[in-house]
Amino acid sequence: MRLLRQLSLYMALSLGANAAFVAPSAAADVAALEALRADSLKRLVIHSSPRDVSDAEFFLEDEGGMASLQDYKGKVVLLNFWATWCAPCRKEMPQIAELQEEFGGEDFEVLTIATGRNSPAGIEKFFEENGITNLPRHQDPKQALARQMAVIGLPITVLLNRDGQEVARLLGDAEWNSESAKAIIAAMIAEADQS
Repeated sequence: MRLLRQLSLYMALSLGANAAFVAPSAAADVAALEALRADSLKRLVIHSSPRDVSDAEFFLEDEGGMASLQDYKGKVVLLNFWATWCAPCRKEMPQIAELQEEFGGEDFEVLTIATGRNSPAGIEKFFEENGITNLPRHQDPKQALARQMAVIGLPITVLLNRDGQEVARLLGDAEWNSESAKAIIAAMIAEADQS
């Protein structure tokens, strides 16, 4: 019953209480992205219009500094909330690393944020056991960012456009190295390049 309430809350947050007018070009972009969803990516909820995201800060790995999602404006971002104890996270993290390997650079970046109680040693061990060498080990230990981003379970993956706005969200794990996922990322990068 709790999961059903959480899913209801997520859908309400994702869809919004009132449907706003969607410009024809935005509707076309949404339709184009929706057409690329297949298999486990069918569960990717693509918003009818981009949404502002939290400005809460999170801890940067090994740097001792802080950052916010606003610091990544200018890139398409795949933001993954995860935890060391999360079995689906263990399954999908190597796939997410493949996206970073293929698309990472000036136009695209994967941000992995361990939310809640995850020791730096535990995070490092998780990455080592899964052969992850190209993803950041950022942390949100007090879940400030996760709360403001309505993270109701793990993993949750959020796609951000170059303006730093949320355009899509997926609750649970997915095959992030699938042709569908790669096509969605490529389309978002191409769309951003044309802006």
